[in-house]
Amino acid sequence: MSEETSEGPLAPGLYIVATPIGNLGDITMRAADILARCDVIACEDTRVTAKLLKHLGLHKPMRRYDDHSGGRDREQLLQAMEHQAVALVSDAGTPLISDPGYRLVHHARERGLAITSLPGACSAIVGLTLSGLPNDRFLFGGFLPNKEKARADTLSGLGSVPATLIFYETAPRLIKVLEAIGDVLPGREVSVARELTKRFEECRTGAAAELIDYYTAHPAKGEIVLLIAPPADGPREEVDADALLMEAMEHEKPSQAAAQVAKATGLERKALYARAMELKAR
Repeated sequence: MSEETSEGPLAPGLYIVATPIGNLGDITMRAADILARCDVIACEDTRVTAKLLKHLGLHKPMRRYDDHSGGRDREQLLQAMEHQAVALVSDAGTPLISDPGYRLVHHARERGLAITSLPGACSAIVGLTLSGLPNDRFLFGGFLPNKEKARADTLSGLGSVPATLIFYETAPRLIKVLEAIGDVLPGREVSVARELTKRFEECRTGAAAELIDYYTAHPAKGEIVLLIAPPADGPREEVDADALLMEAMEHEKPSQAAAQVAKATGLERKALYARAMELKAR
């Protein structure tokens, strides 16, 4: 029988199973069925997955597969897929989104093993739909680098992409990341979506400086999806270039400030530099 009948054993292979990102009620019927009938579950943290299995009333063998897993762990799972149904889950959301599961899928595909992917929750998509930012194009950037220069370089490199940028972030780093966004991409609208699907779900949108003020007074908790609006399509009368230049020049030289504002707004860099020099001479 096929796995869609919800009867009998599953065919051998890999089953990529999306799990809830917070609210356990978001598990799909199909995901629950696959978890009930699989032979083994590969997961990031057995303690986290055990809570989901308890919610579903299930007891299943689990094998840890996370960032620290090596080739030996992967090989054991690949060999198991030849005669067993192996379900791959992450701690929350869709596997492979900012986690090491892609290597397992890559090698399974190379060996011709059967692979089935079950759609479900993904915090990046939930954050995008809540933010109110343009969603016709978006780019998922995972986690920004820890080091300040690398973080700024990454933001600068992605700043001209004509799409909403989506990143995962942690609460302790939020203020520093917002500061970097304000410096590198001044004038961009930013959204902070946190505790998604949970009781204290929140999505706040505004300028980086506004969000810094808010989260300095109200420190964030929980996991965060950070979104940055795309650059303007071109020069727009409503853009307050002087204000953006003055804000950027608090931390940068006129040439760097002009480059940042040009990237954020689509305005001509040389004209912005000339204006920056005028503002500085006042």
